[in-house]
This record gives sequence, C-alpha cells and structure tokens, in this order.
Amino acid sequence: MRQTIFGLFVFMLSYHVGAQDPNFSQFFASPLTLNPALTGKFDGMVRVAGNYRNQWPTIFNAFRTGTVSADFQLLSRQIPLNDQFGMGFMGMYDENGNGVMKNSYYTASLAYHKGLDEIGYHHLGVGLSGTFAQRNLNPAKLIFEDQLTSLGFTGNTAELLSGNQNINLNYFSLNAGILYSGSITDDDQFYAGVSVYHVNRPEKSFQGNGFQSKERFTVHGGGYFPVGAGTTLYLSGNWQMQNGATEVIAGGTLGKTVKQDQEQPVNVYAGGWFRLGDAVIPYVGMDVSSFRFGLSYDVNISGLAQASRRQGGMELSLIYVQRYADKKRRYLPCPTNF
Repeated sequence: MRQTIFGLFVFMLSYHVGAQDPNFSQFFASPLTLNPALTGKFDGMVRVAGNYRNQWPTIFNAFRTGTVSADFQLLSRQIPLNDQFGMGFMGMYDENGNGVMKNSYYTASLAYHKGLDEIGYHHLGVGLSGTFAQRNLNPAKLIFEDQLTSLGFTGNTAELLSGNQNINLNYFSLNAGILYSGSITDDDQFYAGVSVYHVNRPEKSFQGNGFQSKERFTVHGGGYFPVGAGTTLYLSGNWQMQNGATEVIAGGTLGKTVKQDQEQPVNVYAGGWFRLGDAVIPYVGMDVSSFRFGLSYDVNISGLAQASRRQGGMELSLIYVQRYADKKRRYLPCPTNF
C-alpha cells in the first residue's frame, strides 16, 4: 500500500510539472532530440534512427517514449567538399501515466556545418528545427487528491479537468543549436554542442491560463580515441535544464572490432553512464555493417528506488547509416552515436 500511494504521488507530481520534455538515457543515439545542429552530421548519405524507452514501468507505466527519425545530406555536389548541409524529420510519441496523457511530436530540421580547415578535420555547425505537437488528456483516468477520503476513493472531485471527454491541445515549438567537432587524426574525434528548445515558449495549458513551456537548455559533448589494437574508448556527457529541473549524465563505453571487413565490419560495445543522483545505466551495443544496435537499463539508486523497485527504465536504439556510393569520396570525421 505504501508503494502504491508513493507511486500515485510520483505520478501526480510528474503531471503537474509536465512542462519537462521527454528524454533518453541514450541521448547520444537520438541526435534530433538532443541538438538540431546534429542534423546531417554523420559520414554517409542517409541516417535512420529509432528509439524506445519504458521508464518506471512499476509506477503505472509512468513514461513510454518512442521516436523514428531520418536525416540526409543536401547539395553535396554544390557546396564545398569540407562542408555538410543536412535536413531531417522526426516523429515522436510520449505516453504518460498508463495512457492518461499522450503526446505526439512532428519535427523538421536543417543544419549547415562549415569546414574550418583545408582537410576537413574541424567543423562549426548551426541548426534550426520546428516541432508541431499534439497533446491529448484523458481526465477519466485521473485520480485527484480530493477523491481520497476516509472511505476510500469517492470518484468526486472539484478539479476542472474532471469530465470524461478527452481534451486536446496543439502548439508549435522553435528550437536552435550549435555544434563544434574536431579531429587530430582519422581515428579520433571530439565535439561539443549547445541547444535551446522551445525558444518561442509556446502555451501548453489545457485550461487556457497562459502557462508557457519553459526553454530546455542542453550542453553536451564527448569524443573517442584508440586505446589499443582494435579497441576504442568512447566518452560522452549531457547536461540539461528545464523548468527548474536539471539532469547530468556522463559515462562511456569500450568498443572492440571483432571482424575487420571494409564492407561488413562487426564491432561490440560495453560500458555505462551515470545519471547524477538518480541511476546507473549499463549499456551494451553492436555494429553490424551499417547498423548499430544499443540496449541500456536504468537502475535507480535514488530514493525513488523503493517505488520503482530499482527498475528505472529499459531503452533500445537502432541506427542505420547508408554510406556514400562513391568510394573515392573523402572520409569526414563525425561524432559517433556515443
């Protein structure tokens, strides 16, 4: 009973601070939700990515989130060889509280990456994106504080959202970001970026009281470098702040080449990330040819562990990159999905 009441409290708290955006522990594998400037920043022609997260499944399936995105290169024969110009599209759904609130997001983005040197080892990119969002609230599934009495749940409440008819809300959000990436050799990479989402602060209130979405500020970075024959160390971190809440994730993974094949290489990865004050996130992954698969699992270590039973969230990612058909095209080092 104690865990049930605590779960209700956590859910209602998440409902009232619902201005916070969905996010992924594998932030590195969801480029278009991290920074618009990552659009088109990869070595290839087309990148398709999919992500799925089930957070706190023991607390009424608190948050279930999924995305599908695709970005690609534009005008590759018209712009300078060391530059990249990308366009991307993304669809995302986010279901809260076992279906109490459902969100759908449709995003389009553009980014241009300017080569800063003659050999293309250093780039500075800027990106913009626009998101059309749809929110749907089912009041019939809500439980309010004044429904709980000494006799149990009465089903009566004074809240304005107490009807059984679904409530819908649409809004548009503008987002922007910058990204620097650099390399010393073809075998290493380092990068840092800053992004701001909801620059226009759209209204997100079901009650029409003028409540505006708060900007989400993100600072992220990382890099990779060889540490042995066929072994590479990948490091990355992400800090974000929105509506008075902050999140810090940092960690890394080791990658090992198990099949050296120019056409169909195979690499395996193992490591983990740490969300400050909340969770440990072990990770395993694999590259097979042009596909990268990743699996992670949040293990709660905060006070929420009592309600979540340490089941913070399972997350899957799958990324496909179509390489250049022109084998003579020069390789441009790009941030990997770590």
